[in-house]
Amino acid sequence: MKNMCEGVNESKSHPMLVADIGNTQMVLGLYSENTLLTHWRLSSGRDYTPDELAWQLHGMFTQSGFAALGLAGIMVASVVPHLDEPLAAACERICAQRPAFVGSMEVKTGMAVDYKNPREVGADRIVNAVAARERFGGPVIVMDCGTATTFDLVSPAGHYAGGLIMPGPEVALAALCQRAAKLPEVSLARTEVLIGRDTASSMQAGSYWATVDALTGLITRLRSQPGYKEAPIVATGGVVPLLIADLPAIDYHLPHLTLDGLNLLARRHYGVFV
Repeated sequence: MKNMCEGVNESKSHPMLVADIGNTQMVLGLYSENTLLTHWRLSSGRDYTPDELAWQLHGMFTQSGFAALGLAGIMVASVVPHLDEPLAAACERICAQRPAFVGSMEVKTGMAVDYKNPREVGADRIVNAVAARERFGGPVIVMDCGTATTFDLVSPAGHYAGGLIMPGPEVALAALCQRAAKLPEVSLARTEVLIGRDTASSMQAGSYWATVDALTGLITRLRSQPGYKEAPIVATGGVVPLLIADLPAIDYHLPHLTLDGLNLLARRHYGVFV
């Protein structure tokens, strides 16, 4: 089948394509060695067909000016299994190769996992831990604020030590709106005052400042665990920019941590730039 991106100027460095399929968004990135050349976001809250994703990929490559053919490899982390095969088929059609998936037997992360059942750990959480360890060593604590808020700990020995999972603040606020008939739908937002003077501002103040205090408290608790007192706190995820000004305990904000980790694993897997 003719590749839909033929005719686009090829990149000289054979870039690596990576994709993080989350519950709300699918984020794709194109790397040249360690440099993120461009990235794209799609909603993952729908049932894409392979044809739909192929056209999305085609448009992304065409608009960015990079070639879909000749990629060094494709690496995917997914927590939405029903999108895995449509994306793989779309990559095969547009990029002439199928991706490797974190969590499959063929992809080695190089990280020991101390979970009782290592296969229960989300691929994105392992990728975040690998990326954080590569940059900071161990111990390190990763906070990822998205649909869910997760904390992932890398032990002083460099193992994935486990973590915490809680509802993301936007999900919690949406659930409140759905379950309480008289409450309006409001978006998560920072409020200048703590005490709201109407229902909407009361909901926003409660949701925002409860999130800030919950995260601050959890960071304090995690750093009180043996071996983690000096662990840097690394934050990533789509909600972090809203919260970070009120979370001084965060040491580093790395918005592309998951993509960076996928690129690292891809380079190892395909034997490129290692």
